Formats: sequence, structure tokens, C-alpha cells
Amino acid sequence: MKKRTPAFSTPLAAAAQYQGTALIADPIHGYIPFTVPASSGTPASANGPSAEITEKDLIDSPWMQRLRLIYQLQSARWVFPSAEHSRFVHSLGAMHIAGRFARHLYPTLKEAVPETPSQPFVEELLRIAALFHDSGHGPFGHFFDDNFLNAYGITHEVVGQQIITRGVGNLIAKVRRSPNGDFAPGEEIDPAHAAFLIRKDPGPSASGLPRWLTILQPLLSGVYTVDNLDYVLRDAYMCGVSTGPIDLSRLIHYTFFTPQGLTLHKAGGSALGMFLNARLYMYSNVYYHRTTRAIDLHLREIFRETIRSIVPHNPMTRLTEYRRLTDWSLLEEVRSWPRSRHPRRRRLGAEWSRILARNVKWRMAYDTTLSVRQAEKGRTVISHADLEEKVRKELPPSLR
Repeated sequence: MKKRTPAFSTPLAAAAQYQGTALIADPIHGYIPFTVPASSGTPASANGPSAEITEKDLIDSPWMQRLRLIYQLQSARWVFPSAEHSRFVHSLGAMHIAGRFARHLYPTLKEAVPETPSQPFVEELLRIAALFHDSGHGPFGHFFDDNFLNAYGITHEVVGQQIITRGVGNLIAKVRRSPNGDFAPGEEIDPAHAAFLIRKDPGPSASGLPRWLTILQPLLSGVYTVDNLDYVLRDAYMCGVSTGPIDLSRLIHYTFFTPQGLTLHKAGGSALGMFLNARLYMYSNVYYHRTTRAIDLHLREIFRETIRSIVPHNPMTRLTEYRRLTDWSLLEEVRSWPRSRHPRRRRLGAEWSRILARNVKWRMAYDTTLSVRQAEKGRTVISHADLEEKVRKELPPSLR
């Protein structure tokens, strides 16, 4: 009988594999690994000469911890009582999915763009971009974009880019490894590259950037992304609704890179369809629930005036002050306004009191389902040829 050769020469060597990483328990992904200072090093917070900057420092940064105080769902949480989760936990989930994609995609990325940096570097860049992709959100999430930030011609993504480069850029540039290995010698993450990845419409900002970077961008802004794959799963779970199965592993498995960009193999088409159906269900039954929309209509009447009373300037010019603006700080502020000496705040406070008591002034009076166009009489299913023709019409001429 042959003696089995141990994988590690000593117990200490076996234990060493656990140094430098830790786990976060998560109801969606099981465990999320993240980097922490190795036992031989000193945490960055100690400011020691051998301090190592890791993902723990990024997660513990004030900008990330702020997301604990911003709800993932703006108005829907008043309709689905268990949906009390935050942008913070969603960002951790997006980071985890980004890492999974990076490890799977790296071989085809390297083949498509040979000058691509090392696998741990690419993995960590994607993880950091995903971690901070929602860092620019204000209270009430996308509602804040539409009813305040738009007045300055910006979105939460633009604010998030500033947070990445100005708020935590010094930390990002010092990270030297992912949970799966060290960067190659001389590799250093440029915070501007992470900021580029979170912008859904990069526009001219993509010019001059390396191809290996721009080809990654659809992972955060495509049809299925590290963002929406997590929020559909997480929001459904936290709301207590059933969307049907979402096969995340199959989607990742059948995604690959070609010189033209991110590609899905036809064998992954069914998994994509399952996900898109689940996402549609969430929009129809949660995000656009009739009561959710009624609350939003009521909020729209007072929201911009409320925020301008608290933040009378462009957040981009005073990021430190913006960091203090959260759902929690906003709701605590407006709860005191009915007793304010200022007539305008008393008026706004009265409306906020109605909303917080779910005494919403809007009610659904009529409901119907409209089609983009009437189907041809007798036709219930579009043919493969017709569908292909319609898709080709939407493509650029070079791809038809």
C-alpha cells in the first residue's frame, strides 16, 4: 500500500494557506472571501511601517461604511417589510460575483488581449470597481439621481468616480493582491481605471485607455452584470418573493472573451433568459409595485426642495459633507421638521409625516397592459427568422 504524500510539509505550512484572507457570511453567496493583513503584517489602521493595505481597509473605509446607512430599495421597503437590506451588503455581493467572473474569464481575456496584466491584478481591479460601484448613491438611491443630482448634470456614478479617485484612491493604489494571489512585480491599480469601469456610459473617457481595460467594462454595464446579478437575487430574497431559478454559475461558465469583446455562448442562452425573466418579474412586482410608485409620486412633490434645504450645493464640490448624507440622516432630519420654526420646513415636514405613516395621497385609479404594437392577427409566436431580422436591424451596420 502506497503512503499518501501530504499536500503540506508541516502543520504550519498547511495553516499558512488561511493567512491573509477572511470570510464574510452572506445569505446569497454563502461565504465571500476578502483580503486582510497577513498575521506577519500590521493592519493599515495601526499606521505601522509594515502596514499592508487590503480589501479590509477598503471595506472599513468611511465611504463604504456609509452604505450601511443607505437602503438598497428606496420606496419598496415600505411595501415589502423585510427588505431592510443596504447598499453595503449588495456591494459586497457584487464584489464577490466580479471575482468569480474574473477568475473564469481570465484565460480568454489574455488570449483576446495578450498585454493583459496578471490574473490577481485583473481580479482585484474588478472586485474594487464592483465594491465601490454604488458608493456615489445618496438617500433614496436612483430617486436621488432623478430628483436632485440631475439638476447638476451628474449621476451617482459620476459622484462614485470622484469617491474612488479622491476619497479612497490612496488606499486602492496600495493594494497588492487579490484573495487568489499576489500581483506581478511592478503592477499597481490606477484608481482612475476602477472609476472608469463603474460608468455605464463612459463616452470619450474610454479614449487612450488600454484595450484590456475597456473590454472589461460590460461586466458592470451590460445586459447581465456583477451589479444586476446580485441585486435581483438579493432583492428577491430579502423581499420574500419568488422569481424562479437564476443559474448564476451557468451564466458565468458560458461567458468568455473574444477580440470583439464579452461574449455569451449559445449554450448559456437559456440561463440568460431565466435571469431576464426574473429581472422583469422584480421590476413588475417589486420596483414598480403600484404602492411603491404611489410613494414615489408623493415623494417627488417634496424631495428636491427637501434635499436643497439640507445640501444647498453640488455634492461634487464638497464630498466630505456629502458623505454624511444618508437615508438615516435624512429621515432623522425630516422627522423634526413638523416642529420647526420655519414655515417651509413645517410644510415639508407635514408631507414627510404622511409618507412615513404610509398615508400616501396617490391611489391607482386605472390599470391596463399596453403592447408596443398590436400583433398580427392569428400570430402568437414570432418565428426564428423574423426575430433574427429584427435583431439585425438594431445592430450597427458592421455587425449585421
